[in-house]
Amino acid sequence: MPDDARARQRTGTGLGLLLVLVLAAVLLTALPDDGEREGGDACAPHSVAAWSAEAGLTAEFARYGDDPARGDDWTGGDGTHSVRLPDGRVLWLFSDTYLGRVHAPPNPFGESVTWRDTTAPLVRNSAVVMRDGRLESTLPAPLFPDPAPNQWRWPVAARVEPRSPGSSEKVLRVLLWVRTAGQAPWIYGVPTATEVATLSLPDLKVESVVKVLDQQLVPDPSRRVLFGTTLVEEDGWTYVFGGDDGQAASRPASRAYVARVPEGRLAEPGAWRYWNGSAWADAGARPRAVLGDGQRTGVGSAFSVARVRGTYVLFTMAAGTEGLSTVTSYWACSPTGPWHGPTKDFSPSLPQGAQVAAYNPQVHPELSGDGRLVLSYDVNWLETVGAAAQLNRNVSLYRPRFVTLRVAPTR
Repeated sequence: MPDDARARQRTGTGLGLLLVLVLAAVLLTALPDDGEREGGDACAPHSVAAWSAEAGLTAEFARYGDDPARGDDWTGGDGTHSVRLPDGRVLWLFSDTYLGRVHAPPNPFGESVTWRDTTAPLVRNSAVVMRDGRLESTLPAPLFPDPAPNQWRWPVAARVEPRSPGSSEKVLRVLLWVRTAGQAPWIYGVPTATEVATLSLPDLKVESVVKVLDQQLVPDPSRRVLFGTTLVEEDGWTYVFGGDDGQAASRPASRAYVARVPEGRLAEPGAWRYWNGSAWADAGARPRAVLGDGQRTGVGSAFSVARVRGTYVLFTMAAGTEGLSTVTSYWACSPTGPWHGPTKDFSPSLPQGAQVAAYNPQVHPELSGDGRLVLSYDVNWLETVGAAAQLNRNVSLYRPRFVTLRVAPTR
């Protein structure tokens, strides 16, 4: 081949390669990165810019719990979750709940606080109905009966969805955690299974309870994952977050996981898909944590996720001893992460002079708006021995408190 022909060939090859590289660069520039594919351009780092006590809601639960006219209704509880019903009512779901009658001060110790008899019944779950911002009634408790001896159900997140995909009939789905009585360190029960209850509307009758993920075959209880501490609805999917019980195994923090379910199919075990680190897989695959190294980063036993301007923001108690009083947050552009943080902390108020801790920060989207988030947190006695006596001695301790947050971009 003549030299000029070889030169033209080399030049043509170089130009072709250059065009390929240019086109590849254009395509790479046009494609969003992993963090933008679900978050879009609106996704940006977010953290708590300001917070203040939400005194009105806190006072409403105190008013309702202290009402002496009611003889056997809700007087205190934890595990606070809420859901707005189609008729505008808000249903509040609680885990361990004290019923009975509350007495005016002073208590038997001469303290100026409302109190309960030590014989007051404790049930594993309850539900309270709110209308127009006022609590009005407690459903028969427990709403969800124990599945077996030495087992109980704690309700967590809930949503209203079609009875089946495309159906015009709406039902209420409530996620349930099943726990089994155990010895230390499992003083709050051994994680056992995740269930979904279906309730009819508007009468709130329990129609069925379906087990969606059984964890009894996972030998290490600290590795068992229960789903439903919080959920986010997005583009026809329900993203359901869960956690393991790493803190019970003396790790400073537990790990967070996520599953997703098509709208209308929360009560179908076969419709659930779990993030395994690279794809959505069925229940046969082990879920992989999306957040938490078990030490500096991670979540508490219960946490909450909200979507703010295209960014997912997760609220949890801080890792380590700070988790007794301090709420922190993480952010991500996708439910599967990567999650960034922890970011700015804040410490909501706790009862003065009491040995108590805060836990279970939960966002209530149906009460939020105008750039603010309403978040509840539960309060309990620090020492498990004698806790019931202390909570009856001063009933105001074992009730949800509320704050209002302003979450803003950090760049």
